[in-house]
Amino acid sequence: MAEAILGSLDVIKKVRVSDDGISIAEEQLLKTRLPMEIDSGAAVENLATAEDWRKALSRVVPAVVVLRTTACRAFDTEPAGSGYATGFIVDKKRGIILTNRHVVKPGPIVAEAVFLNREEIPVHPLYRDPVHDFGFLHFDPGAVQFLEYEEIPFAPEAASVGLEIRVVGNDSGEKVSILSGTIARLDRDAPPYKSSSRDGYNDFNTFYMQAASGTKGGSSGSPVIDCKGCAVALNAGSKTAGASAYFLPLERVVRALKFFQEDILESSLSKNSWQPVHIPRGTLQMTLMHKGFDETRRLGLKRETEQMVRQASPSTETGMLVVDSVVPGGPSHKLLEPGDVLVLVNGEVVTQFLRLEVLLDDNVGKHIDIELERGGATITVTLLIQDLHSITPNFFLEVSGGVVHPLSYQQARNFRFTCGLVYVADPGYMLSRAGVPKHAIIKKLAGEETSVLDDFIAVYSKLSRGARVPLEFLTYVDRHRSKSVLVTVDRHEWYAPPQLYVRDDSTGLWNVKPAISTTSAFSLSLFGSSNGEQQQLLSTYDNISTKEGSTVSVVNGVEKSCEGEATGSSGESVQASDAPIIESETKRRRVNNLLGGDGLANTDGTSDHFEHNIADNEVAEETVTIPASSASTAEHVIEPTLVMMEVHIPPSAMLDGVHAQHFFGTGVIVHHSQSLGLVAVDRNTVAISVSDVMLSFAAYPIEIPAEVVFLHPVHNFALVAYDPAALGSAGAAAVRAATLLSEPPLSRGDAVYLVGLNRSLQATSRKSVVTNPSVALNVGAADCPRYRAMNMEVIEVDTDFGHSFSGVLADELGRVQALWASFSTQVFCTL
Repeated sequence: MAEAILGSLDVIKKVRVSDDGISIAEEQLLKTRLPMEIDSGAAVENLATAEDWRKALSRVVPAVVVLRTTACRAFDTEPAGSGYATGFIVDKKRGIILTNRHVVKPGPIVAEAVFLNREEIPVHPLYRDPVHDFGFLHFDPGAVQFLEYEEIPFAPEAASVGLEIRVVGNDSGEKVSILSGTIARLDRDAPPYKSSSRDGYNDFNTFYMQAASGTKGGSSGSPVIDCKGCAVALNAGSKTAGASAYFLPLERVVRALKFFQEDILESSLSKNSWQPVHIPRGTLQMTLMHKGFDETRRLGLKRETEQMVRQASPSTETGMLVVDSVVPGGPSHKLLEPGDVLVLVNGEVVTQFLRLEVLLDDNVGKHIDIELERGGATITVTLLIQDLHSITPNFFLEVSGGVVHPLSYQQARNFRFTCGLVYVADPGYMLSRAGVPKHAIIKKLAGEETSVLDDFIAVYSKLSRGARVPLEFLTYVDRHRSKSVLVTVDRHEWYAPPQLYVRDDSTGLWNVKPAISTTSAFSLSLFGSSNGEQQQLLSTYDNISTKEGSTVSVVNGVEKSCEGEATGSSGESVQASDAPIIESETKRRRVNNLLGGDGLANTDGTSDHFEHNIADNEVAEETVTIPASSASTAEHVIEPTLVMMEVHIPPSAMLDGVHAQHFFGTGVIVHHSQSLGLVAVDRNTVAISVSDVMLSFAAYPIEIPAEVVFLHPVHNFALVAYDPAALGSAGAAAVRAATLLSEPPLSRGDAVYLVGLNRSLQATSRKSVVTNPSVALNVGAADCPRYRAMNMEVIEVDTDFGHSFSGVLADELGRVQALWASFSTQVFCTL
């Protein structure tokens, strides 16, 4: 044995040395000693010295950039937001940066690249692959003035098991991090980024590489380099609970880059405008998995078929491609089924993702023959290769802050829906207010089918502002049951009219145009009256203020509300001061009709403008009849004057310390005439005037819109106006204004009734006794600027009514003496 070893060593001394500094005999000896699946070339590379790595990294690091991106809109699989990642320069003359698709994003973004010397250069999306996790960004090479850098060359063929690599990038936001590792696998399944929710981006139909390099957030798009400074893969993701990192192979990246280098001149890219480049991408709308031969036999693969595949494939082949899922409505629908084993494609044995993708991309629009085995039976199908870009949306509709666009191939695969359906990427204000969730599929609007986005726009253009129409939608979590909601078309101009954004591949920007013509029915419709009447009604009560010294009351201190705010109950004898000077004489007459000759509001509930004689409904002791039910007299009298108020605040108006977008509260009608109705409510229900208010009446089953016309700057009450004509004759007759009793003021020992509404619009009443009629209210200041009640006196009673409902405090005859209101204050929690 010793002689044999000496003999082999003697042979090694006589052979020539290869270009890599290792003899050919040593290379052959390494081949015999390494396992079959590990390429000996990797072992040769691992003999690189520290000096080799230093030289390689000195060339690579200046070409790696930090990418700061902001997604302006939610689109497809990506939400709106900002983040940071990594990219690296692959074409120095044309200014092309390679990074991940989930960094470039399918929707509109604003991005900049931060170079090693901290120069910040704007970048624009050049290309994002519809399926695989890579994309290109463009920057102006002339804008980089103070840094010398080189492009990083590709070497996808160098990737092998056992290859020592370095991952250079912005790992964990550290700008430049260099992580080492060794490639352990070349055939890992594409990592599922959102396997639990199934509503985000995932790569598929490709292998990934895996190494224990421990990359974390911010390193997406980092180059995976060898000791020669060549990129062998693209870092894409990692396992948060371990050190495993996943790299995308570069074969299809190299192909895409060649299209740009061949079709785009260097001079055109330097001007931030270029001729759009079409990169052919084909699809059959199916997801494949690579299964071992043992698994394929369990699926029905014949022995003779397996032997034929093994003979036609390399000796390292371990399995075959199996159909995992098929997208409804695609070329493979009803022809391929999950569990089908692919054998031949156009007469060629195909067991690898890369070879199948080459056949699909090179034959877009053509038919392809696939022979497969299903449960032991051989089946041959002919499929049409579809253009992948045709089912990848490049436009979206923005309506009321929401984003709606055709369902993409990515999400159709996730949800098992047909591509092109009307997909809600972000519900925005109008749709979320109606209860339409993110990722919903809109099937009908206003009773009309909306199978594509053009149908949705056509139906929406017929609707007028303020219209309430039914909308039918599906969700992927409850796909077999349609849900219907009522959508209220925006009555105000909180947001711009519906706009259509279209991606311009010659600049990387998104062009905007109106989605609905100005002559459509989509126009301002407030209260169902003309614009002049609307402005007259609103401006009449814009500046009404309370009379100085009026009694303002709160009952029983403060208590917590369901929004996490401390709330209380207040009473208010709603009295109006002299009307301010009004520019229009018509407006002056309206105020004078509402106010009495002494400048105070009529508290007897009568007006010569009422549709019905409110005086007939006044509560008098001799005419009161006790209802047959157990309800109190006060409850019976007050119920027709109460309304449940639902307030929505658009996200674009979340200002002045407003802590939520949705509020409920009970208001009391203080004025009701043929032309105008007024409701008094607390300012914790109506926080700001930029609100959409809906009123539900206890006396009549109807819901109508209302407008905020007055917010007291100091005290805790607001006035909301509604149009009595919207109630109809029956509703206007059933609704009445409350009788306000400001004199005499409440005193200790007086009996009061709390009358209010619960969420079911059921009136309830409780009796209590006043223990202190004038307690000073002190609402502490909040950390952020927000409204808080000041200079108010509150009433203390002997019963804790809780916060399950709100309403008014009245005497036994149903005359309102105070408002049971909630107060907004910051709640400090200790852990």
